[in-house]
Amino acid sequence: MYLANVMVYVDPQQQDEGQVRVAEGIADKFHASMIGVSASAIDPPFVAEGVIIEQTTEDDIKRIRADLAAKGEWFRKIAGRERHKVEWRWALESPTAFLAEQARVADLVVFKRRKAQSDNFHYLDSAEAILRMGRPTLSVPEGVTGLSADRIVVGWKDTREARLAVRDALPFLTRASKVTVAEICTSDEQDAATRRLRDVASYLERHSVNCQSDVRVHTAEPDAEYLVRLARNEGADLIVTGGYGHSRLGEWMFGGMTRGLLQHAPICLLMSH
Repeated sequence: MYLANVMVYVDPQQQDEGQVRVAEGIADKFHASMIGVSASAIDPPFVAEGVIIEQTTEDDIKRIRADLAAKGEWFRKIAGRERHKVEWRWALESPTAFLAEQARVADLVVFKRRKAQSDNFHYLDSAEAILRMGRPTLSVPEGVTGLSADRIVVGWKDTREARLAVRDALPFLTRASKVTVAEICTSDEQDAATRRLRDVASYLERHSVNCQSDVRVHTAEPDAEYLVRLARNEGADLIVTGGYGHSRLGEWMFGGMTRGLLQHAPICLLMSH
């Protein structure tokens, strides 16, 4: 199992190197190419009573282009690899739409986890990106600059998304020293959950993954918090889960587990949708 192309999204005004360093480490581990992506849309004119009050000027557009080009040089310096193994792509359009489009050439898409922004002209909407790209995504929390993935926790749910996530995570799972697959179920589902995890463990063991299973009955503790606590107890720095969500009235919405992990997990999350 290997990765050939690791894509990483960079905010145009970003100064910290966190998710780029994580992507660099992954690319080094798999001898993969790195593709940096950034974008910023042109603000539409502000119109009041049919009169244009404010609009983006040609000088503004030149400045944005220069900023994106300069961020590309910044990215190349951090990537620190042979020229033919690093690429920079940028556009004057919606960051989310551009990343979803460019993801067609990626095996894995890495981005920095941040609070939701209402300004989708200039900032990535990670919820929409995860649900649109059709590629596994690795979200990196603030302050994290590396990923060992030596110990991994898998949040299992017998769904399409979880199956995709486990398959997509195989390059990491097969290299881990220990993988813990956990399912949180109701009290009357414990036997069925045990059977499901037995199948998942068998599948992973056939891929030479060293894994154990953990069935837990729902309690007052939120499921996301339990997975984070389990990861902490196992010494894991990666959680693998399905990315659950849908579109409601034109807005991409996450399910409770996915939203809780993205908001509170202090470690990297690999999700597939």
